[in-house]
Amino acid sequence: MIKRATSFILLVTLLTAAPTSAEPLKIGVFDVDASPPVGSRLAYDPTRAVLIPLRCRGVVLVGSDQPIVLCAVDWIGIGNGGYLAFRNALAEAAGTAPERVALHVLHQHDAPLCDFTVDQLLVQYGSDWGMCDPGFARGVMKRASGAVSDAIRDARLVTHLGLGEGRIEKVASNRRILGPDGKVIHVRWTTTTDPKVRAYPTGTIDPMLRMVSFWSDDQPLVALTYYATHPQSYYRTGLANPDFPGMARNARQEATGVLHVHFNGAGGNIGAGKWNDGAHENRQVLADRVAAGMKAAWENTRRTPIGREDVAMGSVAVQLPVAPYLDEARLVGVMEDESATGTSQWIAASQLVWLRRCRSGDSIDLSCLRLGDARILHMPGELFVEYQLAAQQMRPDLFVAMAAYGDYAPGYIGPKSPTARAAMKPGRACRTSPLPSRAC
Repeated sequence: MIKRATSFILLVTLLTAAPTSAEPLKIGVFDVDASPPVGSRLAYDPTRAVLIPLRCRGVVLVGSDQPIVLCAVDWIGIGNGGYLAFRNALAEAAGTAPERVALHVLHQHDAPLCDFTVDQLLVQYGSDWGMCDPGFARGVMKRASGAVSDAIRDARLVTHLGLGEGRIEKVASNRRILGPDGKVIHVRWTTTTDPKVRAYPTGTIDPMLRMVSFWSDDQPLVALTYYATHPQSYYRTGLANPDFPGMARNARQEATGVLHVHFNGAGGNIGAGKWNDGAHENRQVLADRVAAGMKAAWENTRRTPIGREDVAMGSVAVQLPVAPYLDEARLVGVMEDESATGTSQWIAASQLVWLRRCRSGDSIDLSCLRLGDARILHMPGELFVEYQLAAQQMRPDLFVAMAAYGDYAPGYIGPKSPTARAAMKPGRACRTSPLPSRAC
């Protein structure tokens, strides 16, 4: 059974003993290309070209017990065996435990998917409709691992931590619009062409972008940002690109000269649909709005001294409840049906892998990084924004940020509240039962 509220509260309130290492606190940065080759699959289509390079970038904190790796990838998802392989590769390169590696994607849709387990199951049933390119993915893992080793070698002294916030206007909006009876009357997709649907109120979101930066005296070393929304403006172009959050990140890196690593927050039920009718020029408009929030967070940053004793990372292994509509016999039937479409078989394979994983008692790690007065939560799947808001409400005295889209296997994860439950209909991307917002 899933661990109860204490699991989530433990992460948010993490307090651990000071590290025993005598080393000063240092940080190394890494940044490698994660763009697929032409012909390799993106999430929905083969790659025709790379419009804007995809990145795999992050940081390694050294000197606080074993190294801590934080990594963000411009892919739609990394799940199951792909996630384990990627995380283990980074951990081995850093000489640390896998639980001290936080691996996340930004969830862009003109971007690759990495799931070795689902791909292997499809091959087992004779299907060649895999969405994963294992050779390409392992190449990125190898380059990232080498870059992590170099980052540790070249790590620089950290003396100060920077924390800042910036409000982002007219980007995020809730994807589900409820009627007076609490039932969904409209789904506001990331592209919404109907002006009447766009006109509904923004709904429940977190409008704040949070920035964590590391400094050596007055010199900035790296900036990390956290903001919750689906990152689509338009997609299915066959042109690999990091969409508007990646464009904003790149613009701010160019403006400051400081490596910028961006993480997607709990944006499972959040998208740009209220502000986006699908016009291609909106991509730059949305990027500019996110960049403005990043600029505000940078300018609002407050720096305080930090040492190795101010840094700790803890994790909790949890078992998520499987969605009751997943039926193994039915899913196997789809896999064995030679007339089934490739899409149907891929969906069935993803659900079957998750069902079997849950039944085997397999767990998922949730982790929390303590940085002075900041807490950074690392979560799996496509969490609804209610989790992010709940974490912040638990510790209003702290700076609380969240990176979701870790292990992509569970798909959407919605809280067990009447409103959210009405907005979370069973479907191919929702493989868990709704969870209490205070128990992950």
